[in-house]
Amino acid sequence: MNLHALLQARAAAGRPVRVALVGAGKFGAMFLAQARRTPGLHVLGIADLDPQRARDTLARVGWPAEAFDARDAANALCRGTTWVGDDAGALIAADGVDVVIEATGNPAAGIRHALAAFAHGRHVVMVNVEADALVGPLLARRARAAGVVYSLAWGDQPALICEMVDWARAAGFEVVAAGKGTKYLPAYHASTPDTVWGHYGLSAADAAAGGMNAQMFNSFLDGTKSAIEMCAVANATGLAPPADGLAFPPCDVDDLAERLKPRAAGGVLDAAGMVEVVSSLERDSAPVARDLRWGVYCVFKAGDEYVRRCFAEYGLKTDASGWYGAMYKPYHLIGLELGISVASVALRGEPTGQPQAWHGDVVAMAKRALAAGETLDGEGGHTVWGRLVPAARSLADDALPLGLAHGCRLRRAVACGETLRWADVDLDAGDATVRLRRELEREFNDDSAAAARG
Repeated sequence: MNLHALLQARAAAGRPVRVALVGAGKFGAMFLAQARRTPGLHVLGIADLDPQRARDTLARVGWPAEAFDARDAANALCRGTTWVGDDAGALIAADGVDVVIEATGNPAAGIRHALAAFAHGRHVVMVNVEADALVGPLLARRARAAGVVYSLAWGDQPALICEMVDWARAAGFEVVAAGKGTKYLPAYHASTPDTVWGHYGLSAADAAAGGMNAQMFNSFLDGTKSAIEMCAVANATGLAPPADGLAFPPCDVDDLAERLKPRAAGGVLDAAGMVEVVSSLERDSAPVARDLRWGVYCVFKAGDEYVRRCFAEYGLKTDASGWYGAMYKPYHLIGLELGISVASVALRGEPTGQPQAWHGDVVAMAKRALAAGETLDGEGGHTVWGRLVPAARSLADDALPLGLAHGCRLRRAVACGETLRWADVDLDAGDATVRLRRELEREFNDDSAAAARG
């Protein structure tokens, strides 16, 4: 409740929180639009593979040219302006950086940048949820060992869900389910960058004119992004992933408490304490009347008859029994809200969501029949989609993590709908990302097995 006051105090003292932004895509652009309006915040530098794109982004979101004309990070620190370049390593290492925002969306790059930040004593806000789903629990452990904070990104749905879960538990409620909404039909798992725009009601030309990336938008549609985000939530909160993947039940916001409860109580969950994503479409493609496509939710249960009665007295929307209630937030504003994470980690030393253990994993599933010798093209592509499963199941199946299913060649044919395995692909065992993932599996194996046993 006091982040703005703390930021104002830093501004008054001439000690703004200094930020290094790595990746100037949509999320980064939205953060930059608000950063210049936030007291006590100084974007010291922006690193992007295409610096001119970053400069164009700054101009597009309203930054005057003189605000980002620094020659280097040292010059930006002295003048209070912003440096733009392509050397993320140099920016992370620059004097004065307090917080690194990793917003590239590339798992390997995200891991590399996070480790560099820890080595230089920088906090990390991980917008790159793909990296978090691949090795987040290990990154959080490395951050703690370095004496810095590793955090999920406020404004993105996982951090907002974690906040709702924390609110419910801190208030003494049992959390029954938590998650988000999305547009989903089972057929979307087969969607590719070639077919995606029809599902959004756009032409390829309109999408190109808007600078929209087909593979990225396809990952939102084919179920992969939902799996990645719910993996982050499961690992941060301890809520369990469904045994057979997300079910995406269609659900109206007024029915959250009725549907998102255990089957034994008349709902759709295997048990209490799970993550799940609700669809804004019925299975016949009809729109859900009051959908939660852009929002997040938390379902919780009254602990006794007195609390159940209080739910009714204060008008909480509950299930028919009155025992289960729900809270939801209808929207999230991604990068426009990211400053909350930056301020929280820098001024309070608190993450806005952080993996605590390895409960869930996102595994690669074949979108179609794949032939030996084909090269996988990763998240949102033509070959695989990501399914959320319990970490223990991923280990038992020797499943290939989705975050490694990019640019590797298949050793054998894989049937449509089959889970890919490590042995199915050629991977360099010496690759830094592969090694870190194997380290996660070794270090957290016991924790995931204990979670599976309950």
